[in-house]
Amino acid sequence: MPDAPILEPDHMTPQSPPAGAEVFYGLLDGQPKDEATAAKALEGPDDVFDRIAAKLYSLASMLVGEGEASVRLVETAVADAEVSVCQDPAVARMSSRRALASAALELLAERDPGSLAAPEGVAPASTCIEDDDLASAGISTEELENMLAGPERDRVRQWLEGLPTAMRTVFVLRAVAGFTAVETAELIQAHGGPEASAWTPEAVREVFRQGLCSLASQLLHASAAR
Repeated sequence: MPDAPILEPDHMTPQSPPAGAEVFYGLLDGQPKDEATAAKALEGPDDVFDRIAAKLYSLASMLVGEGEASVRLVETAVADAEVSVCQDPAVARMSSRRALASAALELLAERDPGSLAAPEGVAPASTCIEDDDLASAGISTEELENMLAGPERDRVRQWLEGLPTAMRTVFVLRAVAGFTAVETAELIQAHGGPEASAWTPEAVREVFRQGLCSLASQLLHASAAR
């Protein structure tokens, strides 16, 4: 997925960066970066900001692609959510995830207007997944996180990138960011562009089920190939 046009630093830079935010200014040099480069730059002291920033970068890269665009989204999210080392980590994590998701959805809608359009006539389809949760695909949240960060990372990322934009977005917001169907629908409605205004929790659940079915099929094929 290509990066969005690079904005000048003063369009994105907060006036009072939170502790630890200096790492992002070293990345915002206008040069293309892959995830390995960004991840290495995010290595550092084991504090609240560093842990949140690393997780946010991973989330951003799954939504909009790796590199400069994701780094900028993290910086925006940290600034908008007013993350600080003094916050309750759980509160800071959810606040920053919501801020990042909002900015990422707006970027996706800007890149490809209509890519987050609400599906029409969505009705429960006959799929291999009965419920809209990861367990229905035979995988836990922890296992998914390990897959996204471990030896299976490239294969899972390729699978994600192959999904339609709307399905990938719903899957990442539900399975990775941890938003409910109601929260996901509200986020897409508010930030996915004019054609996204008709998203409903029911549509989110159905699209997520389809994504889970695709994941289950991917895991089955991988297992059979071993």
